Amino acid sequence: QVQLVESGGGLVQPGGSLSLSCVASGTIFRSNAMGWYRQAPGKERELVATVTSSGGTYYTDSVKGRFTISGDNAKKTVTLQMNSLKPEDTAVYYCNANLRTSWAVSNYDYWGQGTQVTVSS
Repeated sequence: QVQLVESGGGLVQPGGSLSLSCVASGTIFRSNAMGWYRQAPGKERELVATVTSSGGTYYTDSVKGRFTISGDNAKKTVTLQMNSLKPEDTAVYYCNANLRTSWAVSNYDYWGQGTQVTVSS
């Protein structure tokens, strides 16, 4: 069983900063990538940023230059530093991990429970 536990989030004013962290625990054979998705009210869940086990990163266009993702593959952690936050960044943010629990099974996506980020004055 794999669990993702998120921390961080909250209420911040426009232009402010927040940091989200996530740690994966359980039986993990190999982690391929970890990242963050978000879902705003009435919208579909969207990919925000990912980091692979080799250190490669991806950001959706709307957060480039403002958000920074970092990961520690050995500790199975991922952090999203969010700067210059805008009201449109308001959403529930979900941690995601693509990994396998043994050599005999396929890669699978695991999800955290979500943490609210609200950007408002």
